[in-house]
Amino acid sequence: MVRNARLAEYERTPRPVVAIANDFPAGHVMPPHRHARAQLVYGASGVMLVGSEHGRWVVPERAAWIPAGVIHDLRMLSRVSTVTIWVDPDGDVELPRDCQVVAVSPLMRSLLLEAVDIAPEYDGGTREGLVMSLLLHELIRLPTLPLCLPFPGHEGLAQRCRAFLSVPEPHDTIDAWSAALNMSRRTFTRLFRKETGLTFSAWRQQACLFAAMPRLAADEAVTTVALDLGYDSPAAFTTMFKRLLGVPPSRYFSARDGGAGEAPPRRRRSSRVAAGGASPA
Repeated sequence: MVRNARLAEYERTPRPVVAIANDFPAGHVMPPHRHARAQLVYGASGVMLVGSEHGRWVVPERAAWIPAGVIHDLRMLSRVSTVTIWVDPDGDVELPRDCQVVAVSPLMRSLLLEAVDIAPEYDGGTREGLVMSLLLHELIRLPTLPLCLPFPGHEGLAQRCRAFLSVPEPHDTIDAWSAALNMSRRTFTRLFRKETGLTFSAWRQQACLFAAMPRLAADEAVTTVALDLGYDSPAAFTTMFKRLLGVPPSRYFSARDGGAGEAPPRRRRSSRVAAGGASPA
């Protein structure tokens, strides 16, 4: 049984994939780090925030994929129980290149819960080996979810974005931000899209969604969350949520088994991973 363990104890296993389970208290932070193996971190309960130089990913009872070698940090926004699988980047399976949040199918959830009770020295020809092989192949089929918030490299914009995440305001305007940064509206608009890949409006909506996720996962009322975030009505917030995730908040958080199919999948772009890894240190 590989529970409450550190990857360093198992990183040199000759097997292509190994699984561990850990429980973390709310507020627990793992500072920036990386590992030699890629990882899928499944939050069986609670909400995590994964960050890298390219953005932030909110993970509400779903899973985060972190390629090998990516420097990242994790913050537990609530009490979180995780199952993490560590994947050899030199294997034959095509693995995603970028960090992303993925839905966890009922089959994948069952495989993950089974995998944590399999010793790292399992025999590939046994039932345990077949379970781990199926888990690895199921991994690449998981649909991505639109839960990434790109962060700009421009320091002034990054400071404004961090401040917004602390106190989100859905009615913030381009004019207010451009004036605060001493830019023209046109310069600001071009710079923001160049730095984040999103329009200001799209980024603002995603940021509000990030702020709402931990509270909704903790069963706070949609009305309370919507009004606290400055929306004119719960209906306006629900419309935004459904447009971004495909379903209203009530349905998104009603499936505590991982929510496969709760949001429309996006096509995953896969590539061979060449080096490095990361996750619960």
